[in-house]
Amino acid sequence: MDALDNWVWRALTGPQAHLSEGSGEARRYEPTVSPFAAMPDEVTPAAWSALAELMAPDEVAVLFRAEVGPLPDGWAEMMRLPGLQMLGPPPGRPRPSGPDVDVELLTADDVPAMVELVGLTQPGPFEARTIELGTYLGVRDGSRLIAMAGQRMRLEGYTEISAVCTRSDHQGKGLAGVLVERLVEEIHRRGDVPFLHAASTNVMAISRYRSLGFTTRREVEAVAFTVIP
Repeated sequence: MDALDNWVWRALTGPQAHLSEGSGEARRYEPTVSPFAAMPDEVTPAAWSALAELMAPDEVAVLFRAEVGPLPDGWAEMMRLPGLQMLGPPPGRPRPSGPDVDVELLTADDVPAMVELVGLTQPGPFEARTIELGTYLGVRDGSRLIAMAGQRMRLEGYTEISAVCTRSDHQGKGLAGVLVERLVEEIHRRGDVPFLHAASTNVMAISRYRSLGFTTRREVEAVAFTVIP
């Protein structure tokens, strides 16, 4: 498999291993960091057993990879979301025009405001320590955080952009585009390729990412599940 077909595993066994729990059969992020779990490219019964040992009763985890397939006995599926994996533009591409706004580096002190914004806009999972995964940028209206985007999973040669969201009363102003462009530039300076994910049904977001130079690499799926007691 290509590294980007099983990117969570590559992150958890690579640059973000210090934020993981588990072994060579199954890994997951520490629960306060992210709900994502992963298994090797070849998923075996032993890998499912190892993952079950990492999970507390009634705890929900998410597998996010090119294909998850049906869950084996002993697991209950909570949600299955098809999506697209998109690769960012190459270095040197002219930056699209956008609004002139002050972009701030968000810190741990901003986590309550970030969690509130994610709750309002639902861009995907965001936990108390998700900010430890990478750089997060934001835009404020006065003291209120109105838009943000950040870097989530990182594997050798690639960095994912995630949590791209804007309050409903400030959408349509190009704020998310400005933040994504800043993140793309930082990722390029590090020598990585930017990538991101969008739900297949989120046509507006996919169109916006394409306007920023992102191209679709492949279809993916996220599956949330829990262990049956």
